[in-house]
Amino acid sequence: MKFKMKKCKSCGEYTLTDKCPCGGEVGVIYPPKYSPEDKYGKYRRMLKKQLLQSEKELVR
Repeated sequence: MKFKMKKCKSCGEYTLTDKCPCGGEVGVIYPPKYSPEDKYGKYRRMLKKQLLQSEKELVR
């Protein structure tokens, strides 16, 4: 059995269970593994570019 620490998205508590005691949703706190063959790098760069463009439009 492999335990991975998780963090509640609503209250911020850390837990090993799939549900937080407060009833909130939990998520994994560990970053994804590094890979030299970055499968999703293209999409991250596109998203970053879109976010920067939208910020520039809001400033105007």
